[in-house]
Amino acid sequence: MTLDIPQITLNDSHAFYEVGFGTYGLTEEEGTASIRAAIDGGYRVVDTAVNYGNEREVGEAVRASGVDPDEVIVTSKIPGRAHGYDEAIASTRESLRTLGLDRIGLHLIHWPNPSVDKYVDTFRGLIALREDGAVRSVGVSNFTIPMLERLIAETGVAPAVNQVEMHPYFPQAELRAFHQEHGIRTESWSPLARRSEMLAEPLIPELAAKYEVTPTQLVVRWHVQLGSTPIPKSASPERQHENADVFGFELSAEHVDRISALERGRLWDGDPDTHEEM
Repeated sequence: MTLDIPQITLNDSHAFYEVGFGTYGLTEEEGTASIRAAIDGGYRVVDTAVNYGNEREVGEAVRASGVDPDEVIVTSKIPGRAHGYDEAIASTRESLRTLGLDRIGLHLIHWPNPSVDKYVDTFRGLIALREDGAVRSVGVSNFTIPMLERLIAETGVAPAVNQVEMHPYFPQAELRAFHQEHGIRTESWSPLARRSEMLAEPLIPELAAKYEVTPTQLVVRWHVQLGSTPIPKSASPERQHENADVFGFELSAEHVDRISALERGRLWDGDPDTHEEM
């Protein structure tokens, strides 16, 4: 059965979806097959990055799926080594060649790399690419509130998306509130945290049983109700379907709050003020 994942509208008036598909680690023929299975199964947001080394596989999967490429929002990301206006444009053109697509649905700055201090110029490059039609929507990843404020003040454009670490251990309430105020869509990487650890929390299976869903579905639904697009990854078509089959139930406000109360902070080395990636 093909998933019917609901759409939302970004601040640039383009469509996006409430659940997407992560591809980190999905490479070579097996990776292409897994990504194609996700597209065939109904996913329409497919997340990759230059530094994942699988843009080629994503592009092949899109073409092999038979789905109109314009219906699949392929997301890629500019690496730190390509920060700067001209560099961002060149990196994006190379990503388009590698993907074998005419346009990138959503293009992000992967990390702000504040010591380099070129993310504003990089974002200006993305805006120019959007105006040229090479990119449909532009956004960022791993940006803090002060970084977003600077982008908006210096370019006059609010990113359509900010993709950040978010899961029940790190609900990002303050950042999400800022996003909502400025029409920025939150997108969650690592949405299931350390899967085996978090899904073993007594609260998660307890609430999953109440709703007659799996623990994974419970957590994905939590993301959806907080207004974030999670991008869980799985090579298994069955698990892919399970991960996004979350629109037949709704969590109570109390249960959303109880899951959020598991908060304990970042799990990965990903503080945008200090972590840098080239």
